[in-house]
Order: sequence, then C-alpha cells, then structure tokens
Amino acid sequence: MQNYDIDPNSGGAIAAFFAIIMAMLIPIIIVSIIVIIGKWKIYTKAGKPGWASIIPIYSTIVLMEIVGKPIWWIFLFLIPCVNIVFLIWTINLLSKSFGQSEGFTVGLIFLSFIFYPILGFGNYQYLGPAGAGPLGMRPNDPFNSSNYNDPFSNSNPPNNPNPPQA
Repeated sequence: MQNYDIDPNSGGAIAAFFAIIMAMLIPIIIVSIIVIIGKWKIYTKAGKPGWASIIPIYSTIVLMEIVGKPIWWIFLFLIPCVNIVFLIWTINLLSKSFGQSEGFTVGLIFLSFIFYPILGFGNYQYLGPAGAGPLGMRPNDPFNSSNYNDPFSNSNPPNNPNPPQA
C-alpha cells in the first residue's frame, strides 16, 4: 500500500506556504501604502513636510505638533495599556484639528485605509491644533457681524454700516 501523506519537507509544501504568505502580504502592503499617502497629504495640509509621515519616531513628533500636544507624550506611547488611550486621544485631536467630530475619529481608528485618504484628499482644512479653539470649536469673533446670532431671535439683525460708538 502506498502512503499519500504530504511531506512537509517537499518543495511543493514550502512553495504553498510562501504562496499563502504572499497572498496575505500583498494586500497588507497595498493598504499600508494607501494610509501612508493619506498621512503624507494630511501632514502637507497642516504645513509640515509630507516626508515626515514615513520616518518612524519623527512622524510622531510632527503629529504631536499638528495636534498641539507636548513632545513628551511620545513616552506615554511606550507604556502598555496607557498607549492605547493616548493613541485614541491623539487620533481624536487629529480629527478635531481638521474640524471633524468623534465619528470621524472612529473611522480613522477602524477604517484607517479609507478615512486617512479622505482627510488628506478631501476638502477639509487644517484649523490649527485641535481645531484652534476650546473643545475643538473655532472661537467666536463677537465683532464680526456676519457671525452674529441673536440668542433671543430667530432672525439675524440687519447690517448696520455705522455701528454706535462706545
């Protein structure tokens, strides 16, 4: 009787193993390139060099400058379990810096290969570190009459070319 067991040392088994590895590696490389291109464009929109997104530690330093946090936060990324919290916080601040909400942060975390290019190539503008204001909102200019909303009325006041002098 013949034995038809597969010999793990045969050339065919080794070739099949490498074929499976390459079938998984090629999509990972493609997704990584898409995310890198998106981050490159995000860094460029924020006024930083795009090539900084591909240098491992320097990219994190530049990201801290973009979101407006101190550079010593990099050490927090080295502490187990704490790094997860601060990574999510940093990604949230990145989305706030471009005027987006927490929903966009969830997209950046779970579907990064879609949302980083959307942020980089979309019509989103860099507003400053974490949106250039408290809670990620732009500060209100009380002297700009086009931004004025009367809290007691549903209509905007008429534009007065000669405002009263104080």
